[in-house]
Amino acid sequence: MNSVELKNRTKDFALRIAKLVDALPKTLNGRAIGSQLIRSGTSVAANYRAALRARSQSEFISKIGTVVEEADETVFWLEFIIDSGLLKKSRIELLKKEAEELLSIFCATQISSKNRKSEIGNRK
Repeated sequence: MNSVELKNRTKDFALRIAKLVDALPKTLNGRAIGSQLIRSGTSVAANYRAALRARSQSEFISKIGTVVEEADETVFWLEFIIDSGLLKKSRIELLKKEAEELLSIFCATQISSKNRKSEIGNRK
């Protein structure tokens, strides 16, 4: 998957998160959790775009680190919604699976980028 495809995938993910947040109950819990989820879920896409504009390898690694953190937080909130019974598990399963896949992709990207930077540093 290239960066353009991944950029589109993360944007689609953010849109799906927004739709899920709209479906949460309008209770105090639903609004509070929805607020957290919309921030972390949309931040995955926004911060990945920022990483693509990084001016250095170090900046890219830092921004990808933020993407990893936000993706992991999104997985947490999706699990929380399931565990708390705010929405049925069947409504969230595919979106949670996508969040976990994106988290895996960005973790691997972070590791390979750090390794590449280390290899370049060792050549000097």
